[in-house]
Amino acid sequence: MKNHAITALVLAVVATSGLMAQEPDRQNKPSRKPSQAKYLETGGERKLEVVYKNVSGRDLSLDLYYPTEKCSEKCPVIVFTHGGGWAAGNRYKAASGSFEKVFQRLIKAGFAVAPVTYRLARKDSGVTMRDCVIDCKDAIRYLAKNSESLGIDPNRICVMGDSAGGHITQMLLLASPEQLPGDEELASASYTMLAGVSWYGPCDFEKMDLFNHDDRADFRDRFGPRILGSDTEPSDKLKRYREVSPINYLSKDSPPLLMIQGDKDTTIPVKHAYYMQQKADAIQAPVEVMIINNAGHNWRKVVADITPSRDAIIDRTVQFFVEHL
Repeated sequence: MKNHAITALVLAVVATSGLMAQEPDRQNKPSRKPSQAKYLETGGERKLEVVYKNVSGRDLSLDLYYPTEKCSEKCPVIVFTHGGGWAAGNRYKAASGSFEKVFQRLIKAGFAVAPVTYRLARKDSGVTMRDCVIDCKDAIRYLAKNSESLGIDPNRICVMGDSAGGHITQMLLLASPEQLPGDEELASASYTMLAGVSWYGPCDFEKMDLFNHDDRADFRDRFGPRILGSDTEPSDKLKRYREVSPINYLSKDSPPLLMIQGDKDTTIPVKHAYYMQQKADAIQAPVEVMIINNAGHNWRKVVADITPSRDAIIDRTVQFFVEHL
């Protein structure tokens, strides 16, 4: 019996020690890697799962990849906003497919890259398109506010995104730092936008026929609920549509924007690129449009091979940022 008691006591001590060893040091707790996380393998410095703000008890994070070549000064940064209809997707898309190729090249060219998580405008979530934009603006404000410790240049901020992320990119590029305020602790951050690239992103929600790719009579507004939410008064509808339409922020003094769109895209029709180009030409704003023939959404091939090729799209995207560095 005595031996059994001693054995039980030893096991209890070991078990307790194991629990204590597993208890994390909360002050030095590393960020937990989400199950769907996928990161860029650059061979250089990177900061992962950096929390830039907390909304309603939820942390919103970004990743920061530094240039592989050491900078003699603070480096420019490209913020990536993912697509997914404002209701799906995640920032880990930056480490896949064509995005990975673009960002690996830009990191080698001297840019830091920061993919961003933002709240999603899912049904009954209480989140709207406006919130998606505000979150991403707050990510930029966070980077600017902490630019000294992060080693980045707040006056050389670039943006890139696809689809819904292309829309957010246009909003971030064209709206001033003061517009669409979010977290009060980040509101005073100052930054300067350098350039932006939108892959198949919409520019205007007020002009709904831009979404009607084949001009059919029974066309309906697909994105209204994500713009308005459930608590918008009917009298505020037009205001909300205009507020999230990038074209309304375009001016002669806007930073350079490159819009690349497919001529067979039925999700975000090429009409958006032509319409933005039309306004840009009228006010002499710096907007460049690149049309991809036979390309649907996400550069899907429609009937024939896309031209220019996907490699050409990647080349022009990288070149555009380097040109405006």
